[in-house]
Amino acid sequence: MDFELNEDQRAFAETARQFALERLSPMAAEWDEKHIFPKDVLKEAGDLGFLSLYTPEEQGGLALSRLDSSIIFEQLAMGCTSTTAFMTIHNMVTWMIASFATDEAKAEYCPQLITGDWLGSYCLTEPNAGSDAAALTTSAKKVKDQYILNGAKTFISGAGETDVLVVMARTVNDDQDNKNGNEQGSNKKTEHKSGAKGISAFIVPADAAGITYGRKEPKMGWNSQPTRSITFDNVAIPARNLLGQEGEGFTFAMKGLDGGRINIATCSVGTAQQALNQATQYMNERKQFGKNLAQFQGLQFKLADMATELVAARQLVRYAASKLDRQDPEATAYCAMAKRFATDTGFTVCDQALQLYGGYGYIKEYPLERYFRDVRVHQILEGTNEIMRLIIARRLLAEGTEIL
Repeated sequence: MDFELNEDQRAFAETARQFALERLSPMAAEWDEKHIFPKDVLKEAGDLGFLSLYTPEEQGGLALSRLDSSIIFEQLAMGCTSTTAFMTIHNMVTWMIASFATDEAKAEYCPQLITGDWLGSYCLTEPNAGSDAAALTTSAKKVKDQYILNGAKTFISGAGETDVLVVMARTVNDDQDNKNGNEQGSNKKTEHKSGAKGISAFIVPADAAGITYGRKEPKMGWNSQPTRSITFDNVAIPARNLLGQEGEGFTFAMKGLDGGRINIATCSVGTAQQALNQATQYMNERKQFGKNLAQFQGLQFKLADMATELVAARQLVRYAASKLDRQDPEATAYCAMAKRFATDTGFTVCDQALQLYGGYGYIKEYPLERYFRDVRVHQILEGTNEIMRLIIARRLLAEGTEIL
């Protein structure tokens, strides 16, 4: 097993590092303070292929592995956590449409999503269906050659600023026998398909009639991307905008979440690495009691623990990504382990880096408090870390499972 990056991966990382240094890092504090969604910079990211990293090549994407993509996202996150996190969401939307949409829909949406001319949001979470995604109630009823969507989504990244929505909705069966018009058929009622098998996925234009957006949520972090609720009131979309077949949406969502967990874990690793870099530099410059902070053994131990845990998190994330690339039967459990460990570790490293800065770490002149705020949500989204523990434990307890 070779843990070293190959030549291509080093080239990917260097390109991403330069983009982070030149286009993300210099503006990250302003985007955070003024709540700016940097569409122009996202378009530049699209021009470099960063918005379609693992999108199939036949649809115009780079078709990179999840491991390669993780290496790129780590470097980007060192420039701006929040903006990179949105890029990972957009990548999931683009990949899902490019992989499961009809040929007609692929031709309509993929070219604009890949370049960043259009931006995408992923709509799964509902007010009463967060961790229990299979309990969502947004409905999609087929009427002739259209689907009619009704319901609401919440905590949607980019909502109100993006152009394309991938929406998970519960397919509705209308059992009325309109063809025969018989009495038995006319007495049948419209029914919702229950559980995960009733969920389908749809491409929805973000400006479709009947869509309304809630307020821009004031948040602790992730301020360079808006977060809003979305309401669907008899929103009509063409039947060709169905992804795959009816009832396959939950499967697509779970596939998306496996990759999403790798992505958000990677964002934590990249942010924590930047926090560690800053703290190391600060310890070499800051003097107390006539010595540099780096000369105090207690602080050296703290730095050593931060670096050790961060390296462990990085290797677990990359290992899980390689499992996903190989379609390993236990990839989901490994993605959950990586997400849980890396997001917890990322938060701890950012917290400790802030502590090493003392009072300076708490003020906005330095980026440590922003790193701290931005990584905190990673322990919640893409499945809370409590849910990650459930996924891991259930696989361990299942008969015949050999995770390790």
